[in-house]
Amino acid sequence: MKWMKFRIKTTVDAEDVIISALYDIGLEGAQIEDKVPLTALEKEQMFVDILPDGPEDDGIAYLSFFVEEKEDGSLELNGAATDRDTIVSQIEAELEDLRMFMEIGEGAISVTETEDIDWINNWKQYFHQFYIDDLLVIPSWEEVKEEDKGKKILHIDPGTAFGTGMHETTQLCIRQIRKFLTEETELLDVGTGSGILAILALMYGARHAVGTDLDPCAVEAVAQNMEANGIPAESFRMMIGNIITDKDVQDDVGYGCYDIVVANILADVLVPLTPVIVNQLKEGGIYITSGIIDTKEQEVREAIEAAGLTVMEVTYQGEWVSVTARK
Repeated sequence: MKWMKFRIKTTVDAEDVIISALYDIGLEGAQIEDKVPLTALEKEQMFVDILPDGPEDDGIAYLSFFVEEKEDGSLELNGAATDRDTIVSQIEAELEDLRMFMEIGEGAISVTETEDIDWINNWKQYFHQFYIDDLLVIPSWEEVKEEDKGKKILHIDPGTAFGTGMHETTQLCIRQIRKFLTEETELLDVGTGSGILAILALMYGARHAVGTDLDPCAVEAVAQNMEANGIPAESFRMMIGNIITDKDVQDDVGYGCYDIVVANILADVLVPLTPVIVNQLKEGGIYITSGIIDTKEQEVREAIEAAGLTVMEVTYQGEWVSVTARK
């Protein structure tokens, strides 16, 4: 199997923003190369206390995105045929837009080919058990330590679907869900990915959850993670489809029947999602959003208020923002 590799030279400060921007055009799963020293938490997750000194951080970062080549050498992005030059042009356009409001560095793009990348398993060497407040998140290939037995534990394997709980946006959502959850909660998770948010809500006592996603890989990931956490099949209904544009999906999800709707997606998706999803919320229901880079906070707030929702709370972690509102 061959992959086309698109590598961008940028700055450490621009990493998250560029990754978010290029996600919109279909480039996902960025490989990040920089010289930023590991934090104490990252060392703990790697079971390392002392590392040899590395090169001094120079503020430069390289982001690599991979697109699978078909047998005939053609490329596909977002389900549509494309080619190398078109993707480069799309990346260049996104980078130029970002230059208007932030420093992204050189922005040079290089394109190469690589073969036989084991995406499914190679990432596992970087994902180890960790805590989100008092919750222990642990993958299937690690054992629960003796001192952690009896604690609240979430077993999560994202596989090829997004969502391990390590990202700031997921943690922001988890804290807000726990704050508003009751035993009567009916929860809708838009862009459910690995199912982590809905599964966690059920573990903390929600009555029922529904998840939607565009990626068919989410179905298997959710099923495996439900089983790993002892979630009964009837407690979580999963469907594939675009709730923003597909009326059949909207009808199937249901109207006015959710106490909490959570959407950990990018700001550019939250803006068109919000006026649609408000119809799924009960009166008094809670809308929890994240995936919002700080430069997009006002845009999302305005979309939420324009949909008739009242902003209750805005929380922050790193460069990321969560906005919680009530219908």
